[in-house]
Amino acid sequence: MVAPRNTAYAEESAEVEVLYANLDKLNRLTKKIQGSLVRLETGGKVVKEAIGPIYSNTQSLQITNSNIDKVNDAIDRLRQPLDAKSREEGIIRAGPQSSGLSQYLSAMKRVEKALVDLNATNLRSNQNAISDFNSLLGTGSNKLQEMLRYELQQNNSPIEPLHYLTKELPFPSIPEETIAQLAPLCSVIWSASAHGPQRAKGENPALRIYADVRGPYITSSLQNLAIASLNTVKRKPTDGPYKQGTNGIGIYSNALEAFIVTEHGIITQVFTGDQQGLALQATFTSPMAEYSKTLRELNQYIRMNLMTDCFLAFEIIEIVTAMSYRIDSKTAELKSLLIEALRPVRETAKSSLSELLEETRRKAATSPLPPDGGAVPLVEEVMSSLTTLTSYSGPLASILTSLGDGNWRSKSSTAGAAPLDVGPDSGTLFSHFILDMIETLMKALEDRGKVIHRSKATLGVFLSNVFCIVDRSIRQSPELARYLGAPDSIARIDSFRKRATSTYLDSWKEVSQALLDVQYTSRSGARPNSGGAVDSSAIVKNLSSKDRDAIKEKFKAFNASFESMVNQHKSLHMEREVRSVLGRELQAVLEPLYSRFYDRYVEIDKGRGKYIKYDKSNLSVQLAQLC
Repeated sequence: MVAPRNTAYAEESAEVEVLYANLDKLNRLTKKIQGSLVRLETGGKVVKEAIGPIYSNTQSLQITNSNIDKVNDAIDRLRQPLDAKSREEGIIRAGPQSSGLSQYLSAMKRVEKALVDLNATNLRSNQNAISDFNSLLGTGSNKLQEMLRYELQQNNSPIEPLHYLTKELPFPSIPEETIAQLAPLCSVIWSASAHGPQRAKGENPALRIYADVRGPYITSSLQNLAIASLNTVKRKPTDGPYKQGTNGIGIYSNALEAFIVTEHGIITQVFTGDQQGLALQATFTSPMAEYSKTLRELNQYIRMNLMTDCFLAFEIIEIVTAMSYRIDSKTAELKSLLIEALRPVRETAKSSLSELLEETRRKAATSPLPPDGGAVPLVEEVMSSLTTLTSYSGPLASILTSLGDGNWRSKSSTAGAAPLDVGPDSGTLFSHFILDMIETLMKALEDRGKVIHRSKATLGVFLSNVFCIVDRSIRQSPELARYLGAPDSIARIDSFRKRATSTYLDSWKEVSQALLDVQYTSRSGARPNSGGAVDSSAIVKNLSSKDRDAIKEKFKAFNASFESMVNQHKSLHMEREVRSVLGRELQAVLEPLYSRFYDRYVEIDKGRGKYIKYDKSNLSVQLAQLC
């Protein structure tokens, strides 16, 4: 039993021994591996220390090699502009006529690119080359400028604008094939100028040349129309107020507008961007200066002849304003020039309203009056002026609106006025101005008449004649009638007629007073009949001797004063309407008075005609003959 257990123990002990033996081998192997790792690490350090400098040198060599390649490329690029000089110099110095415009422009572009590249290097060693290239580019630009000037001058002969306007033909332009050449030519000149002396000023030589050539061409073509505008403004004093459309400024303005349209069409094809507006302004600097000068000279003439020629100012405003709007729809560059050119005329037109009132008042206060009560020519002159004004209702209404209602009565109101703006009540303002003019005229003549005419008859006839001409002018002009058709306007004008008629009737008071008698009533006596048949015999019979003599004197006084007034009435100058109106007014006053007086006291004469010179029918005939 003991032996088997020992055997089993012996086997386990043997296995343990084997395990210890294997563990011992593993430890020895681990030590060997650790030793190998230490030796490997030491060897790696040695290798790293040996190879590191070699790797670093290799990297430096690669960078150096790359830098050398870049330097070579830069040298090649630097050589390209320098090489371009020798290639393009011959073409550029020979001129565009030698090589052709297209090739010449290409050479200019290549030289400019080379110059840009040289400037980009910023190397001091290239300064001489840059100077040479600038010189070459300048030479080429000058030759192109000469060519541009030559091409423009081929289409620069002045024209007669009236020929094209009357036949409604478009104004001549530059041929399309020439424009096709000018566009790239101007572009290269403008581009080259960025490297020349004009660079600091920002000038475009092509633009300047275009304006220098085309501007005088336009000015010269318009010269005759400018002269015609000044010649047609001069008229004889007997010609009356200015008649619409008789001055040459309308044709002059139409021609200027046609030139602007034509040049704008050319410039938009030749130039680009903001150069278009600058070219248009530069081209029309001279033509607009001449146009402004013409307007200023016209304005001076208008101011010297304001009563007859202020209408020309309104016509100019209408023409130039409409033209500026049409041009502004195409290009805005010239609108400010047109507005500035119009300014003096517009200021005169504004001040003319107060001047018209003052001039009317002054002329009325100094006008010699005919001794026969006839009206003065000033009345027809003013009414003709007002009729003419209605033809300019557009510009006039805008000026009146800018001044404000009634402000035209003062000269100071025209200073610093608001911008022109036609309001909805412009027609009413125009009516007020016309009414002010008429009232100023009539009131000033009324004051003048009171000083000159001592006789109320003459004064009444004079005032009636003035009103008659005013009223006739209004009736004959539908426009004046329209503006003065309001009840208030009619009442204000008619008040003058009433004063004139009343003044004339006052001169007949002596005649009327002779027909007035005094009737006495008593409590015991019967009241006189107020109607029905009158018994003259009974009335005369009841008169005292003294009363009869008084009635006889009244008839004699009536006869004398009536005949005197009739003769005076016939000697006075009356417009046909005035004679009719005043005659009827007299008849309406005197005939009833005389009929009453005659019916009461006819028996005082006993039919002898000693005291009573006129029966009722005869007096009626006499009065009717005054109409």
